[in-house]
Amino acid sequence: MRRLLGLLSILFFSLQLQAFGGDLLPASRPIGAPVGFASACAKYSWLCRVRTKNAMDKHAAMQHLERVNRSVNGRISPVNDARAVGNGDVWALPATGRGDCEDYALQKMKDLVDAGFPATSLALSVVIGPHDKNHVVLIARVDGTDYVLDNLNNSVKSWRLTSYTYLATQDFTARSAWRVTLAGPRAREFS
Repeated sequence: MRRLLGLLSILFFSLQLQAFGGDLLPASRPIGAPVGFASACAKYSWLCRVRTKNAMDKHAAMQHLERVNRSVNGRISPVNDARAVGNGDVWALPATGRGDCEDYALQKMKDLVDAGFPATSLALSVVIGPHDKNHVVLIARVDGTDYVLDNLNNSVKSWRLTSYTYLATQDFTARSAWRVTLAGPRAREFS
């Protein structure tokens, strides 16, 4: 009986610590940025510049995230870079109303920053997406949880509630740097 009570208390306190600690993507060692990110960083100062603003309360932040995610998903048509610009992986705002996953993510980040969302609460992330292809999503850090804004889904949800395996994520504070994240269902395959 003592053992059972001991195990239950350990479980209770570990769950309390998890709730207190939030649900952030784990970040470890530095890694090189994806192809195309450096040129986007040079082109768009808001992408890599650190601009701190006051954090929004969770309710307002989540409303902004939901609105921007749906708006961008609704006004951009999906097309890969080979068809849109005729060459490799180009990270750019979708000026023609067409773009691929990283273009959606860039537009969402810009719209959120323009609306007053703190840039240091936003980061791009490379994941293994549908059909085992690399895919880029936007991560928004709100109240100790990392939420995913995705061009393949109109709902904003915690990274843990997606089926993605996270490989690398833009550093939230050193904005031109990237970090290995290795989280999700297939993360062990890459460690």
